[in-house]
Amino acid sequence: MKAALFLALAMLAGCATRTALEGTVVAPDRSAQVVPGQSTKAQLLATLGKTDAAVSFDSGYQAWMYQVPADGGRYSEFVVLIDPQGMVRKTRRRPPELPPRP
Repeated sequence: MKAALFLALAMLAGCATRTALEGTVVAPDRSAQVVPGQSTKAQLLATLGKTDAAVSFDSGYQAWMYQVPADGGRYSEFVVLIDPQGMVRKTRRRPPELPPRP
């Protein structure tokens, strides 16, 4: 069940824009402080702040997306899966897409 939920989240995130969203950009060292199974939703808010890109599922799970600056003015995607009890269960960082070939 959790794997299917995370897969659905990954597919949704694949449709997301690669530009930074207002209020969701976080420093790389701050995103590294989020530890699945240890970090709570309250700690996530304190560390990374509120995001404008969040999805709530009927199951009570939430997915929060942040943007982390990368080279060349691009952003990598940092997605956090939070369980109904408020515990961070998974994180995923997707590297920025390569620029289109000429």
